Amino acid sequence: MSVNPKLARQLERRRDALREGGIDWGQAEALAFASLLEEGIPIRLSGQDTERGTFSHRHAVLHDPVSGETYTPLQALPSATASFEIYNSPLSEYAALAFDYGYSVAAPDALVLWEAQFGDFVNGAQIVVDQFIVSGRSKWGQTSRLTLLLPHGYEGNGPEHSSARLERFLQLAAQDNVRIANCSTAAQLFHLLRRQALDASARPLVVMTPKGLLRLRQATSSLEELANGSFQPVLDDDPAERRAIRRLVLCSGKVYYDIVGHDLRSLASTAAVARIELLYPFPVDAVASLVASYPDLREIVWAQEEPQNMGAWRTLRHRLEDAAVHAPLVERIVYVGRPWRASPSEGYPTLHQREQDRIVREALGFRAS
Repeated sequence: MSVNPKLARQLERRRDALREGGIDWGQAEALAFASLLEEGIPIRLSGQDTERGTFSHRHAVLHDPVSGETYTPLQALPSATASFEIYNSPLSEYAALAFDYGYSVAAPDALVLWEAQFGDFVNGAQIVVDQFIVSGRSKWGQTSRLTLLLPHGYEGNGPEHSSARLERFLQLAAQDNVRIANCSTAAQLFHLLRRQALDASARPLVVMTPKGLLRLRQATSSLEELANGSFQPVLDDDPAERRAIRRLVLCSGKVYYDIVGHDLRSLASTAAVARIELLYPFPVDAVASLVASYPDLREIVWAQEEPQNMGAWRTLRHRLEDAAVHAPLVERIVYVGRPWRASPSEGYPTLHQREQDRIVREALGFRAS
């Protein structure tokens, strides 16, 4: 079969990335799946426009533009010892997610994933989340490796499509019932997916997946990082002089790149910017070690894109207060983000852009312009 010429160029770039670096989100996911198939782990992936990927980042199923013939490379791996299934599911989140939950329970050794076209689409399956995914282990001792891929990030997609309702999942997290992650690099996703499939303790996983980061150069990874790395629940900054740091900015996901990519970042010489990649179970020891590694720290800032009554702030605040004990000079813990809102993001696009700039400036310790 032949491949669309535009797509062929993308696939060629993926081949080059193995040698030169620049492995993006979709490629890291495909490599994670391929490695698991070779280890005998069956994979099932479903969702809305999942074969291509909503943001045209996956292309797991190739289509011949003339004949209409399809080809799924992950189903043709010569050394694979397990099956790979991928389906475009209908716009019926309740039914699709309920089926995949049941499938994951009946096939405990398989990695079963469901992807929402936009993160907020999981709203249509909230009953399944509440009554089965987060509570099945407590009610019936029923474990599952079901993985939810929910696009999340304030990138101008409208008031609902920006949010996968991270705060809802964090409110439902207790007694080690789920895992909730917000990765910021392709390598982190690679290792997270592999860990989800291979960890002896089966738990549902909720991944806040990005949109803008799918192709962001700074979020790509090298083959070395995939081959020899591991999932890190916390990613530290690399300041030239740790004793010079007075302000530690903690964040998660896409907003990290907004902060470190801002023109003011180079002027904030006493600020470090670190990422919490695993939001639940909260990496208590890793965050405590991070905070303690800055001996003259005075202030901890939590920066998020979401409104104050959404996102991770209200769930993590007490965790940050506990971590501050390891930095005796810390005087306060500060929230930087949007104010309380009824809608995840109102005022697109003008208010959104102005608030995004304000969040970054305040996180770095500068007044909003």
